[in-house]
Amino acid sequence: MQSLDISVISQSANWIKEQPIWLCTVLSTFGSSPRPPGTLMVINGSGHFCGSLSGGCIEDDFIQRIRDGDFREPSQVVRYGDGGLTPGRALPCGGVLDILIEYLEPTAANALYIAQIRQSQNRHVSLKKQIIPPFACHSLTEEVWKSSTLVGRNDNGITITIACAPCIIIAGLSAVAVFCAEFASGLGFETIICEPREDILENFHPQIAGRFTLEKVFPARYLEQHGCHPNTAIVALTHDPRMDDLTMMEAVNTDAFYIGVMGSLRNSQNRLNRLKTTAGMTGDELARIHAPVGMDIGSKTPAEIALAVMADIVRVKNQPER
Repeated sequence: MQSLDISVISQSANWIKEQPIWLCTVLSTFGSSPRPPGTLMVINGSGHFCGSLSGGCIEDDFIQRIRDGDFREPSQVVRYGDGGLTPGRALPCGGVLDILIEYLEPTAANALYIAQIRQSQNRHVSLKKQIIPPFACHSLTEEVWKSSTLVGRNDNGITITIACAPCIIIAGLSAVAVFCAEFASGLGFETIICEPREDILENFHPQIAGRFTLEKVFPARYLEQHGCHPNTAIVALTHDPRMDDLTMMEAVNTDAFYIGVMGSLRNSQNRLNRLKTTAGMTGDELARIHAPVGMDIGSKTPAEIALAVMADIVRVKNQPER
C-alpha cells in the first residue's frame, strides 16, 4: 500500500457519501507500465479523480468513457493495450493494462465497504477482497500481514490482498528525526516516534504535535513490549549512545527489514565494537545494522540526512528478494 493509494481510499470515502464512484484497481501489466498491480484510482461522475492507473497514458480516455456512461456494472475488467478487450486503446509506452472497475452507488452498503478498507489502512491490517465480475465484492476479510498488494485471477473470480502500509519506528527526537518522520509519512509509512525525554519533547512538540504516533517510552522498551511486523524500519537518530545503542540491542531481536543508526564512520565503528563486546552481538546481528545509516549522497543538513535515510530504507524495502 502506497501513500497515493491511501489518498484514493480517503477520497472515495468522502465522495461515496453523495455520489457514485468508480474504484479502479490495476490487476496486471504486460510490457512497459509505470504503475504496478494493486495500484488504485477513483473517479467521480464529473471526471474528478484521485490516483493514477498509468502515469497519464490512459486517464483522459478512461475518464471520458465514464462521462459517456460506460462502466456501469458493479464490477468488470477492461484492458488497455495492443490486442486487448474494450476499450482497446494502445498505450503510448507500448504496455498493456488490465483494470478492475468497481462501480459503487452512494448506498449505505457501499459506504460501509469503503469504510472497511479505510479502517484497515488506519489499523495497518491487510485485507483480502474477492469479486466475481460482473457482481459486487462478495467477501472482504482481514488477512495475515502482507507487505505488497497481491492479485490473483482464476475461473472463480478475482482475489486482491490489499497490503498494509510499511512502518517506521524512530528512536528518539532530533532535527534529523523530525525530517525523517515527515518524509516517511509522505511516503505512506505508519510513523511511530518513541521519545520519553520531557525536555526533548517540549522542544520538538510544535513540530510533531498531532502529526505522528508518539510513544513516550524508551524505544528499546517499546520494541520489547510490542515488537514489529517484517515491513518495519527501525532507525535511531539522536547521537545519544544510551538511546541509540539500547535501541539497536533490541531491534536485532525483531523481524524489521531495516535497522539503522546515525553517526560518523568513526562513531559507527565504535558503536559496533561496543555492541559486540558489551552486548555480545554476533556477526550476523551486527551485519543487520546500517551504520552509518542512509545512502551516501554527501548530505550535510538535517533534511539532507533524513532524505538519505529514507532513500536507503525505500531502496531496501523495494528489493524483490526481500
